[in-house]
Amino acid sequence: MTGNIQLLSDTLAKAKAENRAALIAYLPAGFPTVDGGIAAIKAVFDGGADVVEVGLPHSDPVLDGPVIQTADDIALRGGVKIADVMRTVKEAHEATGKPVLVMTYWNPIDRYGVERFTEELAAAGGAGCILPDLPVQESEVWRENADKHGLATVFVVAPSSKDERLATITAAGSGFVYAASLMGVTGTRESVGEQAADLVRRTRATSELPVCVGLGVSNATQAKEVAVFADGVIVGSAFVKRILDADGDETAGLAAVRELAAELAEGVRRVS
Repeated sequence: MTGNIQLLSDTLAKAKAENRAALIAYLPAGFPTVDGGIAAIKAVFDGGADVVEVGLPHSDPVLDGPVIQTADDIALRGGVKIADVMRTVKEAHEATGKPVLVMTYWNPIDRYGVERFTEELAAAGGAGCILPDLPVQESEVWRENADKHGLATVFVVAPSSKDERLATITAAGSGFVYAASLMGVTGTRESVGEQAADLVRRTRATSELPVCVGLGVSNATQAKEVAVFADGVIVGSAFVKRILDADGDETAGLAAVRELAAELAEGVRRVS
């Protein structure tokens, strides 16, 4: 089994060929329920997302702000398990044919077993994993198993990353590089800022991998701003907030995330 890393690479290359950035959406598994989360991912794809990151809910999500923490808490109280995450990936990918990754902290994988996790993710049709808190120097076992199953290993770089460190991270990664637009946690921001553009420039100097920017992008205007210099625009909290704002009305929540995806998909189209 070769996995879906090629599908991910082809999707990002297709967006580039169309002179636009790829739209990458994030939604946690099990939120608001397992079935509801799967439906939300399908709606986001239907609205125009190119790639979706499925969050593996964690009790101590250090990179995530209050909106995603709230969603994770709802999912965990609902009893979400890793098996539900795999089912979410499988059903979302099979229904759309589009690349689906998992974004997770390291501890759940470590406890579950690296070999078991990578094997199951590949079997579910997953394209890879984003691992925000796994140090590159401690990632060899993960990368060996991910490579064996054709999964991308996406590392996160930050504005504080020195050039030498960027080169080390990008050399070890695959699929794309996740560039955190600012220091801090996920959430919506008034402005994405110039830090992100500088980080993308410095990251590209070390690697030919696509560089996708996340943290702080929440609307079409910001997506357009980031699409000028990045290969992909990653949006998470804004989607989660739309579902939270629907206050349990699943139909309204699905309509809201589909609408936001459509607005963002328009925003990532660069003006020639």
